[in-house]
Amino acid sequence: MTQPVLSGRGLTKRYGHVTAMENCDFDLMPGEILAVIGDNGAGKSTLIKALSGAIEPDSGEIKLDGKTVSFNSPIQAREYGIETVYQTLAMSPALSIADNMFMGREIRCQGIMGSVFRQLDKKKMRQIAREKLSELGLMTIQNINQKVETLSGGQRQGVAVARAAAFGSNVVILDEPTAALGVKEGRRVLDLILEVKSRGIPIILISHNMPHVFEVADRIHVHRLGQRLCVINPKDISMSDAVALMTGAMKPDEIGVAA
Repeated sequence: MTQPVLSGRGLTKRYGHVTAMENCDFDLMPGEILAVIGDNGAGKSTLIKALSGAIEPDSGEIKLDGKTVSFNSPIQAREYGIETVYQTLAMSPALSIADNMFMGREIRCQGIMGSVFRQLDKKKMRQIAREKLSELGLMTIQNINQKVETLSGGQRQGVAVARAAAFGSNVVILDEPTAALGVKEGRRVLDLILEVKSRGIPIILISHNMPHVFEVADRIHVHRLGQRLCVINPKDISMSDAVALMTGAMKPDEIGVAA
């Protein structure tokens, strides 16, 4: 049996008397796009924050490539090759594309200029940023020194996904990547997600856009009341049944899905 790239067992997180996640299981398989769907307040964000190091679960276990890991910050998760693109994009509009790509992991010049004077190797960072954008087919962005605030919503999302793909050696997590985009730009981001997948990087996609989910996902993790309700195959289950499972109108056994 294939071993999950990233898995969680018995993950629980409480905030006082509120249980955001209880005894939750999770599995991301190699090279797949796993969509995570759930109603508002179902606990999707808590699960993703636990997997990306933004919060620490009160109990449970997270494994990466079969080895137990514990993240106390998103920076630590990044060191393990887990990159997250949040809905807010976490980008600095006043900085250039290249500066945003390397924010928090800038490359210093070699020799005394880098080690003592901490001078940044801007040329190398621009070169790598241009290569990464080109690899993912983002050729519409001509000027790597362009400020992010001058880009369209789709282009900003593209830069954020390219940044994650460039440094996410193990897992890329995308939180509502098409939420604020029009049809054309949303389409472009979906193509970008498929391009990242083609490079062998497994993706966790959190989305409310069911047509997008059913178009690109290999499997769908249905999250309800702080737990994994079931995992479905979009080729076997209709969109309306997936929504019924998500909202509680239907139970997994009613459509022959194992909980």
